[in-house]
Amino acid sequence: MNPFNSHTPFTYGLLRQLLLLSLLIPLTAQVNAQEHLVTSQAQYQQVLKQLQPGDSIILQNGTWQDFEIVFTAKGTAKHPVTLTAQTKGSVILSGQSNLQLAGEYLQVSGLVFKDGFTQTNEVIAFKKSDTELANHSRITEVVIDNYNNPDRQMSDNWIGMYGQHNRLDHSHFVGKRNAGVTLAVRLEGEQNQQNHHRIDHNYFGPRPILGSNGGETIRIGTSHHSLTNSFTVVENNYFDRCDGEVEIISIKSGKNRIQNNVFNSSRGTLTLRHGNGNIIDSNIFFGNGIDHTGGIRIINRDQTVTNNYLEGLTGTRFGSGFTIMNGVPNSPINRYHQVVNANINHNSFINLDHIELAAGSDSERSAPPKDSTLTQNLFINPQSPLSLHDDISGLRFSDNITNFASKDLNPIIKKGISTHNITLTRAANGLLYPSDTRLAQYGVSSTLIPTTKQQTGPTWYPKSEPTVEFQSGKVIKVSNADGELGNAVAAALSGDTLLLSDGQYNIDTLLAINKTLTFKAANTHKAIVSFERPSLFEIQNNGNLQLEGLVINGQLSPDAPGNSVIRTLKWGMLTNYRFDMSNSIVEQLNNSNAFHFFDSGSRAFADTINVNNSQFHLISGDVFRLNKETDDIGIYNAEYLNLTHNQFDDIGGIVATVYRGGTDESTFGPHVLVSHNQFTHVGKGQQNQTESILNLHGVQVSLIAHNTFTDSASISVFHTVGEPQTTIANNQLINTPAPQVTEFVTQGKHTANINNNKVQTR
Repeated sequence: MNPFNSHTPFTYGLLRQLLLLSLLIPLTAQVNAQEHLVTSQAQYQQVLKQLQPGDSIILQNGTWQDFEIVFTAKGTAKHPVTLTAQTKGSVILSGQSNLQLAGEYLQVSGLVFKDGFTQTNEVIAFKKSDTELANHSRITEVVIDNYNNPDRQMSDNWIGMYGQHNRLDHSHFVGKRNAGVTLAVRLEGEQNQQNHHRIDHNYFGPRPILGSNGGETIRIGTSHHSLTNSFTVVENNYFDRCDGEVEIISIKSGKNRIQNNVFNSSRGTLTLRHGNGNIIDSNIFFGNGIDHTGGIRIINRDQTVTNNYLEGLTGTRFGSGFTIMNGVPNSPINRYHQVVNANINHNSFINLDHIELAAGSDSERSAPPKDSTLTQNLFINPQSPLSLHDDISGLRFSDNITNFASKDLNPIIKKGISTHNITLTRAANGLLYPSDTRLAQYGVSSTLIPTTKQQTGPTWYPKSEPTVEFQSGKVIKVSNADGELGNAVAAALSGDTLLLSDGQYNIDTLLAINKTLTFKAANTHKAIVSFERPSLFEIQNNGNLQLEGLVINGQLSPDAPGNSVIRTLKWGMLTNYRFDMSNSIVEQLNNSNAFHFFDSGSRAFADTINVNNSQFHLISGDVFRLNKETDDIGIYNAEYLNLTHNQFDDIGGIVATVYRGGTDESTFGPHVLVSHNQFTHVGKGQQNQTESILNLHGVQVSLIAHNTFTDSASISVFHTVGEPQTTIANNQLINTPAPQVTEFVTQGKHTANINNNKVQTR
């Protein structure tokens, strides 16, 4: 009997009872919701078995060591099941902890992961297994802070989003140092596709340079599933100095929307690597003039790029301020699909060093963009930043404006871009707009409101600066009394300066540098440091070393091959380091056949090595050995090596050997600057089998200029990958061979600019 079609009194009474019951059920569930405060892992497991919709598990404040949380339950839209902290930010998951959640309508909040790493593929996974996923679930106000596998090349992801209709918001992720994506949206299997995830209001804090592939901050999909739609929304997030690799966000699926995010001083680009029909809307990129800051890179079909603001970006090539790629004809799924039907409108491109069109053109990537339009965009630059690498007739420029001279423009572009005398005014939202209101329709909307750093992440967790600057702490005066310097190193705090009084310092222990320290002579060259161990300094995790005004003498070191003044951990540093030396003297490193100054270990990575106004005399080995990554997978030992205004005399080995092998193009370095130095009788020792004074293999940017080389070995440069740029200019070569540049790059552009070098023979 259908009660809705019957008029009997019994049916009306039954119907009234059913209606009353339907009203009482949610009220009853709400009343019976339980809060369970748990104090141990065993108690958590017991409570987990009895959870009902609306219930909460509350973890007691404190540090939970090695807690592998499996959170499985089924809530409802109105009554989710919750896992939270007793006090947000006061529950620390450390050691080998992680979190898996599976079920429906789950919510996790208030947890902090730090002081450890996960043994699994993810710190947080929206799944328990491939068949047990989380759907309609939320993680909010969660922190992952420097929670890294100590092996920097051991890959894991901090967040793995699986299932459908999940949300990640108001969370804080900072300091991912080992390989692997910070946040990966996974599309393996239909249950993870067309997922409609939302990623919003998160703070993606500084991610250091990885120095190899695998350092993306967000990846949505993979090449294998790139023709599948994800429908993921990434909005109102703040990307702060996310420098892991060339792709900050890597889109590898279709129908995603990336909107209202801010990218601050981040090296790399938002890359539409695979997948079609994505929308990039109302994002803001502030490069602040920092090296390799990039914007948006377009590949594939039907991409929309609208109302985005890009300012002060310095990147070039695939990491430029704005890039439209060439594709591969009939491309396999994992290569470069041709750009077709891209719609690029109402964007502001302001002071970008490079805009690359048909980028990557070579014998493989020979399909230029087609059927694409650029309309009502604003291009502002002192001169044209546009570089054309192939036929751009498939790009239709229409009704754009610029301030650079039309004579600098390609005829195809000139038809759709008009030149004006444009002045800019910075509005209350922090963005630049044309002062002339008649040009208001060009570039981004005046109503665009940037997401601020303060609007992202949990309010209760500080966004601390990750770098301790040299000489930012207190000054500690040190005498040359036995053991005083070693004791001062142990007692100092990060940022402190050890001020060495005049005298001879004989050090009989290895000085471990595991904090940011400066060793400074009170009077330049009056503090003379000798050492009786094979090495004086060892840079360890969290260590940064600065030397100023010292004299370092190797006479007391043992007669053993492989001595070095400074070394890193021999294998496996997790944290990047900095080394800085000025106004110092290094001498008499010659009581063995291979006594080096600076020797990097394998899997150690320097952000910067800066040496200026210093002298190196009588060294049997090499000065800088940055050549330990010989497995040829794109890894290298230093991002920047800068040698300026130094003097090198009687060096048997190589002044700098820098090695990057393999064909990976996910990184920007190494970079080598050698400028205004004097080299005399350098590189001719018996141990120097390369017969080189500088040996640069796979270096991406080299500038060797205004140096004097006398009675020295040759400069050897090997171009191996990418589009390496080498300039060797305005040097004096006296009884020194001409520089040698060997080309192994078979595709793409590479430049060896060797000019104005004065060669003399005597």
